[in-house]
Amino acid sequence: MTTAMTTDPAAPETRDDLRPSRPERDILDCLAQLSNSNVPTPPVLAEQMLDLLPSEVWSRPDYVWVDPFSKSGIFLREAASRLLDGLEDWEPDFEKRREHIFRNMLYGCATIEITGEVSRRSLYYSRDAAGPESVLRFDDSAGNVPFVPAKHDYGRGGRRKRCRTCGASKKKVERGDSRENYAYAFIHGAYPTEEMKDMKFDVIVGNPPYHLEDGGHNNSATPVFHKFVEKAIEMNPRYLVMITPSRWFNGGKGLNGFRGRMLQDRHIRRLVDYPKLYDAFPGVKIRGGVSYFLWDRDHDGDCTVQTMWDGEPMYEPMTRDLGEWDVLVRWNRAVSALRKVRDYRVNGKPEPTWAARVSPMKPFGFRTYFHGRATKRGLKDPVKLYGSKKITWIDRSEILVNNAWVDDWKLLMSRVQGTSAAIERQFLPRPIIAGPGEACTETYVVAGRFATRQEAEYAASYLRTRFARFLVSARKATHDSARDVYAFIPQVPLDRVWTDADLYERYGLTEAEIEFIESHISELAAE
Repeated sequence: MTTAMTTDPAAPETRDDLRPSRPERDILDCLAQLSNSNVPTPPVLAEQMLDLLPSEVWSRPDYVWVDPFSKSGIFLREAASRLLDGLEDWEPDFEKRREHIFRNMLYGCATIEITGEVSRRSLYYSRDAAGPESVLRFDDSAGNVPFVPAKHDYGRGGRRKRCRTCGASKKKVERGDSRENYAYAFIHGAYPTEEMKDMKFDVIVGNPPYHLEDGGHNNSATPVFHKFVEKAIEMNPRYLVMITPSRWFNGGKGLNGFRGRMLQDRHIRRLVDYPKLYDAFPGVKIRGGVSYFLWDRDHDGDCTVQTMWDGEPMYEPMTRDLGEWDVLVRWNRAVSALRKVRDYRVNGKPEPTWAARVSPMKPFGFRTYFHGRATKRGLKDPVKLYGSKKITWIDRSEILVNNAWVDDWKLLMSRVQGTSAAIERQFLPRPIIAGPGEACTETYVVAGRFATRQEAEYAASYLRTRFARFLVSARKATHDSARDVYAFIPQVPLDRVWTDADLYERYGLTEAEIEFIESHISELAAE
C-alpha cells in the first residue's frame, strides 16, 4: 500500500524530501472514506485537531507524543512536520533535529496489523522502519509505531461470553490466530509495552475505534471509543486531543456513565462539534455527528464550544459549563432559550417535564417484531395492536403489562425517528392518537395517557410544535426517541391547541431565539 509521502522508492536525500509532503490529493483522504470501526482521519481534520494545542508544544523538545490507536499515521505525520519547524531554534541542524523528533518524541500503536504498515509508511516513508527506504533507520522494523497484539479478557478459565474490558463477543471475535480479534492493545493492557511502562507521555492525540467489530453497525453496535478516552485521561498527559462520535453528549448504549464523567470534567478546555452527517468524515455515516476536544491537565474551568458546518465555524464559539444539564446541549444558540424554559415557574415551582408522561420501552410488554392476527374475528376481547409497519389484533388477555392502559386515550410516538438527510430537522414523528381498546408494541412509546380524545388532541398539537421538537433536539443525538428525549419539554396545561406563537410568548423568547428555532426545526403539520 502506498501513501502520498513520496513517489520515489529510494530514501529521500534533500531537506524538502525529508518532511511529509502536502499533495493536492492526499491518499489518506481516500482512506478516510472507508467505513468501519477503524475510520482513518482526513488530513485536513487532523490538522484542525492539532491546531487546538497551545503553540508552545511545537517548541518543546522534551515532550513525548503518542497516538495509541494509529490507523493512517496522519497525526504523527503532521506533528512531525510542525515539530521540524518549531524546534529549528533549539537544533538548527536538520538531520539532528529530525533524528531527535522521530526517535525520541513520536510514538504510536497501530489498531491492527495493516494500519501499522500504513502508519509507518506515512511517518517513515516505509512500512519497514529498519529498511533502507525509511527516513530514519531503526533497529526494529516497527520503529516507534508497532502493532502490539493483545487478548480479550474472558475471565478465569475463559468462561465469560464477552470480554470484561471491551464487551466483545467471544463467539464473534475469536476466530483463530489468522483473523483479527480486535483486542485493541491500549485498552487491554498491552500498550504501552513492558519496556515503555515508565515512559511519561505529554501529548496524546488520535482517533480511536468507535465500535466493536462483532456484527453490529454504527449505533446498533457496542460503542468502545469511550474506553480509549478514559484510558488516555487515566494516563494524565499534559494534553489530550481526541475525536469521537458525538452521541456521548446524550448518553445512550453503554455511554451514560461516560457522559456524566465528561460533563463534570473541568479539564476539557475546547470542544469542536460537527453535527452534520459526512461533514468531518466524507462518505462515512456516523449518526449524530462527531466532535473533538482538548483536555488540558492544568485547566480547571468552563469549556469553549464551537459548532462547525460544511467545514467552517457556525456562529461564534461560546464558553460555558458543560455540566449545566444532564446532557451536553450541542447548539450554543439553544442555550439561552433552554434556560428560559427551565427557569419558568408556576406558583413558584418548576413545571414537570413531559418525560414523566412517557412510557419506558415495551409499554405493553411486546417486542417490536411481535404481531397479532390479521383480523379480530374469533377474539373474545379484541385489542387493536399498532406494530412495526402494520396493525394487527390480539386478545386483551394476552396483555400482561399495563393492561389497564388499554382503556385510556393514548398518544403513540415511534421509537425510531430520523431521515437519511445530512442533518435532522424534524426530531419527532407525527403523533398517533390511539383510543380505548388499542395498544402497541415497543415500536412505539406511549407519550401520554388521557381521559378524553380532546385532551389527547391538544397533547398531539403541542408535540407537533417547533417549540416542543426544538427541546427534543437539545437531547437527541440519534434516531432513538426514547423517554429521555422528552425531558426538556414542560408539561403545559392541555386546555387548548398550543401554537408556537403562544409558546414563544409564554416563555419570553426573543426574536433571535425564535429565528434560531424556526431555522433549526422544520414545520410538522397534522395529517
